[in-house]
Amino acid sequence: MTLSAYLKDRAASIAIAVACALALGCMVAVLGAGADASVLAACIVLACAALALAVGFVRRRAFYRDLEQVVGDLDRTYYVTSLIEPPDFLEGRLAYEALQAAGKAAADDVAAHKQQAEAYRDYIELWIHEIKTPIAAATLMASDLHGPQASRLKGELDRIEGYVEQALYYARSTSLAQDYAIRETGLAEAVREAVRKHARYLIDRGVSPVVDVPEDARVFADAKWLAFVIGQLVANAAKYGATTLRFSVREEGAGTSDERTVLEVADDGWGVPAGDVPRVFERAFTGENGRRGGSSTGMGLYLVAELCAKMGLAVALASEEGSGTRVLLAFPHDRRRLDLHR
Repeated sequence: MTLSAYLKDRAASIAIAVACALALGCMVAVLGAGADASVLAACIVLACAALALAVGFVRRRAFYRDLEQVVGDLDRTYYVTSLIEPPDFLEGRLAYEALQAAGKAAADDVAAHKQQAEAYRDYIELWIHEIKTPIAAATLMASDLHGPQASRLKGELDRIEGYVEQALYYARSTSLAQDYAIRETGLAEAVREAVRKHARYLIDRGVSPVVDVPEDARVFADAKWLAFVIGQLVANAAKYGATTLRFSVREEGAGTSDERTVLEVADDGWGVPAGDVPRVFERAFTGENGRRGGSSTGMGLYLVAELCAKMGLAVALASEEGSGTRVLLAFPHDRRRLDLHR
């Protein structure tokens, strides 16, 4: 609140004070007290009015300044009354009480929505676990079938299982609960698990994986989440025209606080158009390749970014249309000591 804004708001009170001062001066002059007494009386009235205005401004400025600062700093503004002191002037108290009531109503509404979202998430997870049983049964029954139609059926079952797993990880990624455990895990093992899980799809699409990951390469991540993340990269490469998929590992920033292990997943597929690259990790973004390939949900790379963020990993993508795509997963080394002491 500025002084000019305060004075403008109090314009009527100031006008009344000036009128009273003039009236008192005139009255004193009429009573024969002299010009000096008239001016003095008027000045006393104006001085008292100015003092009252100054005191009111100081009291209000402190409250509104704190209110403006807290509102500007808070993401959830309905907590504002918890962070400022109640004012000692009437309109301030009324505003404070109104904010308090609105904040409580908003907080209750947010809590109710969170509870509903958590209940829905729990239901989705339960449904996913239940649907896995008939999928597994169908896969087992299809294992005895042979021929082109049987192969296509098995491929479709794999796709269903992949989408179900994607839905499960999406539900978990939106939860505040930590459904993962960061432990030292073998990077080569995680890569092999992802390739094995998508083996049928890779064969159907004619993709040859090349795994150049040392057996002694160890990183800190959740093993299941990491295998899922790599699996999404494998599925994307196969879906978008790759014939070769190469996994390689290197160390970067040795001897510094930024020391890390980097897993590079490179393919020779269609590549991503330059205009789509900045948005590939956005939720439900399909881009030109998604529209070209069809049946794209735009959730794969979004989940990759979300799960990597939760595990404390960095992820980046570089691509050139017609030349393939490279995805880099960076596993920091300096987190080892921190994670072991959690």
